[in-house]
Amino acid sequence: MTRPESELTPRQILAELDRYIVGQAEAKRMVAIALRTRWRRRQVEGPLADEITPKNILMIGPTGVGKTEIARRLARLAGAPFIKVEASKYTEVGYVGRDVEGMVRDLVAFAVNMVRAEESEKVAVRAKAQAEERVLDALASQQDPVAPEPRETLRTRLHAGELDDRPLRVEVAEAGVPMMNIFSNAGMEEVGLQFQDMLGNLMPRKTRTRQMVVREALVVFEGEERDRLLDPDKINREALDRAQNNGIIFIDEMDKVAGRESAHGPDVSREGVQRDLLPIVEGTQVTTKFGVVSTDHILFIAAGAFHISKVSDLIPELQGRFPIRVELSALTRADFVRILTEPDNSLVRQYEALMATEGVRLDFQEDGVHAIAEIAADLNARHQNIGARRLHTVLEKVLEDLSFHAPDLPGRAIPLTATYVRERLGDILQDDDLSRYIL
Repeated sequence: MTRPESELTPRQILAELDRYIVGQAEAKRMVAIALRTRWRRRQVEGPLADEITPKNILMIGPTGVGKTEIARRLARLAGAPFIKVEASKYTEVGYVGRDVEGMVRDLVAFAVNMVRAEESEKVAVRAKAQAEERVLDALASQQDPVAPEPRETLRTRLHAGELDDRPLRVEVAEAGVPMMNIFSNAGMEEVGLQFQDMLGNLMPRKTRTRQMVVREALVVFEGEERDRLLDPDKINREALDRAQNNGIIFIDEMDKVAGRESAHGPDVSREGVQRDLLPIVEGTQVTTKFGVVSTDHILFIAAGAFHISKVSDLIPELQGRFPIRVELSALTRADFVRILTEPDNSLVRQYEALMATEGVRLDFQEDGVHAIAEIAADLNARHQNIGARRLHTVLEKVLEDLSFHAPDLPGRAIPLTATYVRERLGDILQDDDLSRYIL
């Protein structure tokens, strides 16, 4: 559910996050405060508002405990442009690889798509009406001249679906052929995209005649009419504003770029990546194909396990740009029980809905849920701790046979008990090597 930031108090944000994420109360409180602080900044009048920097957050905790989900749900709740990137995929300037400015360009592109979708909904009724008129024009021009049907008769039949499968020759716009990308660096790529857009504006789009049925023509025409009714400049301006003031960038695997690389070998220095990230997080201007965007007030949420490296291994300047630190706790057996049952999108509800599509009623019993949670917690303790993701692997193995045979079992009710769970995992759990690789 998307709500304006002005309506979201920290307490309401926390309550909404609790619907989908179990535990991690401190982390959820921190992101709720950070989101509300950003709204407060926009209420401050005068030049002081520009001096108030975002309260960026650094989440510390093992994989699978909810770091990404907290950030993603926060963005969805506020209707904010959001992207997730991995710090380890970037390289410092001078090496072949992704430029750190690419994350800002991706955020702007996401914002443009978001605004375009919203504006498309606003013109949907007009676009549909205009598409209908174009179809009626085509039908009228191609009907039998000896006994033509009146336009209103055609309209009535069109609304009734009687003409859906009638063949029709229509003029449709050709899709533009993308120009070969001869630029490798991200900055030069933007130059190439802008040059391509400029050529596209100078050269009118060609049309060609296609044969299709009326039902398909309505869809094609509606898409063309939507594009015609949209104002690209307005969309770009709104998208840039949202990206600059509402955007959230989640930088995962921050611990992978902490510290220095070995002096031997061709590896790119981790410190170099940090120094390239620094101006983006501090605030700079980034050129995109939609315009220049400022990163001064984008909210950055960084995350990492920090098992081997420490937060203090980050360069001091970067540490200072993440004033809010929060440590997420590892998940316990009790947490797994809650994750399986409490959230609105819990795994239990998901699997019940999936099996219901086959006419099979899957009934998770309380002891079955506790058995799955206990096995997942035990596997995390004995092997690598992958957090709540372990529940997916355990449940998939438990329900493997049922998923395969479900189409042959319509109308059946399957109680998922602790006995059912252990029967299907017994051999694997007894063999430590098998459980390591299968679960």
